[in-house]
Amino acid sequence: MRRVIKKILDPFLKFGFSKYYKKPRKYSYENIEVLVYPEVFPPHLTISTKILLDFIKPLNLQNKSVLELGCGSGIISLFASSKGANVTASDINSIALDALKIASKKNNASISILNSDLFDAIKNKSFDYIIINPPYYPKNPENIKEQAWFCGEDFEYFKKLFQQLPNFLNNTNALMILSQDCNINKIQEIASENKLLLESVFEKKVFSEKNYIFKITRL
Repeated sequence: MRRVIKKILDPFLKFGFSKYYKKPRKYSYENIEVLVYPEVFPPHLTISTKILLDFIKPLNLQNKSVLELGCGSGIISLFASSKGANVTASDINSIALDALKIASKKNNASISILNSDLFDAIKNKSFDYIIINPPYYPKNPENIKEQAWFCGEDFEYFKKLFQQLPNFLNNTNALMILSQDCNINKIQEIASENKLLLESVFEKKVFSEKNYIFKITRL
């Protein structure tokens, strides 16, 4: 759960968290395995990646075009590819992308891997699915790793995302996961300012935290 990141402010937990992620850690789902480096968003101690994987598992992705925007470890992209999808995986973290290139070979997956700040370097505007696991804590990130957690003090990540996203919503299922632990109302407000609607299509409670998958559509 991303709620962990708030508790990491405790010095003891911060020490334990940083020590655990001092070296690369394997993460697997079904028959897909990735090596997650310390500078990359960790799916091990959070639940959002697993929820998205479980959500897309029953979907028919054969020959569908899928964009994972901000792919991190890339395991969602690899899993979608294993289901027959034509996958594009993007991120601004070059360490994550280099690791994904290696993982794609090991998992016999053919994926288009792009270094892109949101949609900046994405030329194809037609996708059947866009999958987003965003940073959502309102703080300015200080390094590449923190950009996977913090969306800027004024929610700059979402402002840019929702400005760009309408250009890519042509018969597209745009799916984004958020936790009750973030300011969902503020994020929905920014979406609305860009004539977008966040509709909850799935929710799951893990321990005391609810996680929601939203479908993003035009108003």
